[in-house]
Formats: sequence, structure tokens, C-alpha cells
Amino acid sequence: MAKLYLVPTPIGNLDDITLRAINVLRSVDLILAEDTRTTSFLLKHLGIEKPLRSHHKFNEHATAQLFMETVEAGRDVALVSDAGTPGISDPGFLLVRTCVEQGVEVETLPGPTALIPALVNSGFPCDRFCFEGFLPQKKGRMKQLQRCAEEERTMIFYESPYRVVKCLEQFAEVFGEDRPISVSRELTKKFEQTVRGTIGEVLAHFREHEPKGEFVLVVQGKTRKKKHSEETDTEDDD
Repeated sequence: MAKLYLVPTPIGNLDDITLRAINVLRSVDLILAEDTRTTSFLLKHLGIEKPLRSHHKFNEHATAQLFMETVEAGRDVALVSDAGTPGISDPGFLLVRTCVEQGVEVETLPGPTALIPALVNSGFPCDRFCFEGFLPQKKGRMKQLQRCAEEERTMIFYESPYRVVKCLEQFAEVFGEDRPISVSRELTKKFEQTVRGTIGEVLAHFREHEPKGEFVLVVQGKTRKKKHSEETDTEDDD
């Protein structure tokens, strides 16, 4: 039975692609790409020649059914995004849902994604976290941030370099300037950098140094105040 394969691709360093991902890309009948030019570069690097079709946020509503039927007809199809894992702040959800609803088999490969390295590198708790992805650019942006104000888990956001300073200004307004934050940019690439400190300190840094590259912002969750009963229980345990 044919499958839809979700294949993660490197977020920067091409050496991060897995052997399994390469084998799947070599074996499928068709590759769906967010940007065929970007994927063509990767495939050329890997020495792979396969038919490519576009599947991106502007056409996925129209093409999800078509490509599901392609798999249903017996052709193995791989879906890739420009970088990272399809479906994580990239196209993929609609096609996967369509396949699942129609009983078409889906297999997702593990592989590169920006959020996990940034989270682990932050030094903040990793046992419980929430991924917010890209905030809305305009309508609903502040409301979504305000809903995060009481979040106790570590929070992860994606942002473009053009909105990083504005984003940090909004973080300072909602979370407070003293909230710890870790901002990583250009992960796995030559100029990879992580800036840590309070939101106020990191904001001052990027006001002075022009933001460049792809950004992941990791915000420490709100510290939960201990209730009196919890403090009493701790004292009793001692």
C-alpha cells in the first residue's frame, strides 16, 4: 500500500538530513515541496532526481484532496517544507488530515526542527513546554500574547528578523522586562547565535545590533507562587 511520507529537511546545515530521509526521497514516486526551487537545490545536493509539485499555504486547500488521491491510487508521495518538519509552522496539516480521514497511510520521519534545539539551549525547563509558533502579524496578536501571560510552562515562538524588536517590545509589555528569555538565530548555520538575559536586556541588544536570520524566542514560564499550605507541608516534611 502506498504512503504519504512527511520528510523533515535541514534548517540550515545540509549534513543534518538523516539517512532514512535520503532513502525515502530516493524511493518515492513524487515529492511535494513548499518551494520547488529550494527543494531542487537540496535534491541536487543529494544527487536525487524526482518529479516535484508545489504544495504551499496558498494552494494547500485546493491540492490536499488531489495529492491524497495520488497516494490512494498507489503512488508513494513525500512532503517536504523548505526547512524543518512539515506541519510545524509549515504546510502539511491539511494534507495529513485529509489522508487520515480517508484511511490513507501516513508516515512521519523524525528529523530537524528549530524549536527543540532552541528550547534545550535556553537552559529553561524542558519537561513541560508549549509551542506558539508564529504569532498573528496583526489581528489577535496581543490577545494571544495576553493569554500566555499566566503560562507557567516554557514558551517557544518563531519570528522573522523584521519583527523581532517589535515582538520583544510586546513581550516586555505583557511578560515584564525582567522575565528571562533566550533568543536563538540562524540555528545550525555559520552565524548561529543565542542571546540570553531578561527581556529588557535582550531587547536592548537587538536594538543595537540589527536582527538577521531566522529567530526562535524561548520565554521562561511565569513562576508559580507557593501557597501557604504548600510551604507548611514542606516545613512538616523537614
